[in-house]
Amino acid sequence: MARRLIRQGVTAVTVAVFAAGLLMGISGSAVGAAKPTLSQAEATLTKLQSQVDKLDQQYDQVQQELTATDQRLGVIDKESSNYADTYALLQREIGRIAVTRYEDGDINSSVELLTSGNPQQILNQSSILLELSATDNAQISQFLIAARELRSTRALALRTKAGIVQLKNSLLTQKASMNKLVSQEETLVAQLTPAQQTLVEPGSDGSTTAKYTGPTSTQAEKAIAFAYDQLGCPYVYGGTGPCADGFDCSGLTQAAWAYAGVSIPRTSEEQWEELPHVSTLEPGDIMVFNGAGHVGIYVGDNELIDAPHTGLDVELVSFTGWYQETYDGAVLP
Repeated sequence: MARRLIRQGVTAVTVAVFAAGLLMGISGSAVGAAKPTLSQAEATLTKLQSQVDKLDQQYDQVQQELTATDQRLGVIDKESSNYADTYALLQREIGRIAVTRYEDGDINSSVELLTSGNPQQILNQSSILLELSATDNAQISQFLIAARELRSTRALALRTKAGIVQLKNSLLTQKASMNKLVSQEETLVAQLTPAQQTLVEPGSDGSTTAKYTGPTSTQAEKAIAFAYDQLGCPYVYGGTGPCADGFDCSGLTQAAWAYAGVSIPRTSEEQWEELPHVSTLEPGDIMVFNGAGHVGIYVGDNELIDAPHTGLDVELVSFTGWYQETYDGAVLP
């Protein structure tokens, strides 16, 4: 998977939003059908869920970029504050030199110039400062360097803030697109019987009240205990917890293993690609579904804990139905 890196500037983000024609085509041909057969529903929901999963992954990635950019802005703001302090200190020192030269009748324009808090104005008229005194040239040069640093960090802060606005707008666009797809899924699923629903989508017949009573001596057991404690927490796009803020599927598996002291990648695709694959399921393993678009944490006895999708809470579910049909394999953190 291609990785986006936040450098000193702001990463440009391209948000992949599915074309309206595709959405209309799916909703017109499948969702509009009065009584779809199970095979028709499965085919249509597979398409819709695949699209939702892709957007969900992109949503997670943009959210990570937003977090990194917010952190970068904090660093930039701190640097800018330090440069502003240095600038002000040197400005006072150079001001004393200018006043002395002014009193001697040598210059008059530099005194007014040095009242400016605008580093760009200082740089635009640097030649005036360099005329103050050859003996103070080093100090004046330091002042001009401070002006350049302050100007640069202020400009970088502005670009970073603009990037944050762009990232937030991208998240809003992606969420709106996902909501449209989810609405189509819900309309289609509502036309199926409860038994059929368990075959075409994750969740919907699990428990949100089960309690964990097992040991917590290993990291896997700690991760499982954490996952049990999240039963009933809401599913939220891009959610990484705590419970009040909700979880998405990979946010739950990441948080569970973080609680156990193990750092794992953020998205389901990254977890599938970067963690070791296992051939035999053991409690604590991360189960991967639907082309690496969905994950849950295996807890033993043919059950897993999953944050299924919008409208459902974190559940303890059986490894049957949709989960069996779309199972890709498992990875061990």
